Amino acid sequence: MLRRFILLFCVPLLPLSVFAWGATGHRVVGAIAAEHLSKKAGKAVQDILGDESLAIAATWMDEVRSDPADRYMNDWHWVTIPDGETYATAEKNPKGDAIETIGRMEKLLRSDTIPPERRLRYLRILIHLVGDIHQPLHVGKGDDKGGNDFQVRWFKKGSNLHRIWDSEMIDEDGLSYSELATSIDHATRPQITSWQKGDAASWAHECLALRPAIYDVQQGDVLGYDYQHRNWPIVEEQLLKAGIRLAGVLNKIFG
Repeated sequence: MLRRFILLFCVPLLPLSVFAWGATGHRVVGAIAAEHLSKKAGKAVQDILGDESLAIAATWMDEVRSDPADRYMNDWHWVTIPDGETYATAEKNPKGDAIETIGRMEKLLRSDTIPPERRLRYLRILIHLVGDIHQPLHVGKGDDKGGNDFQVRWFKKGSNLHRIWDSEMIDEDGLSYSELATSIDHATRPQITSWQKGDAASWAHECLALRPAIYDVQQGDVLGYDYQHRNWPIVEEQLLKAGIRLAGVLNKIFG
């Protein structure tokens, strides 16, 4: 408990740009996923998490980034696919990436020989990274650190594209994670069936098509209500897709 308290205290001191979706976005993904689990998968997931909900577990990977013992996971939060390439053709990070790690966690969680403490760790990682891969700037072009180096102003305050997509548009909306999850969790059955197809690589490739809308600005521009209005539907759909797809992955593993 003391270690968790120290980590939670330190997290606000870190730059917002190191996180994907921020706490609110990740918890939205977890909350939506919880509503779409099969009965069997829901019980299995809760047996692993104990008193922790999917929404709360979704932020664990960001909370432990201040712990030197867990920094080996830092590169797992993102993947680089330059314009004109695919994940298959792109140069791979030898330290791992979000796509590779999602697949690895799925395989590990299917094993019956994993100790409970490791199973909890792997589940928390999987929950978080399915959220990460749906934040479009966690699928980076390779030339601006996923938008971190693309400096703009957000309502006249210094920022960058990555931070805006991580948290600032969500914060501007002003809803709690449960309110936001409830407001967008209206996927149709055909949408759910379609979205749960594919794998992490195909989901990441969807983010490539979002780049023109995201980068339809210049360095130094002052962004605000207009940018929010144009891109908020993308934020909502990516959060919803992440939650629906996380549920689909967990249903396949545990259901």
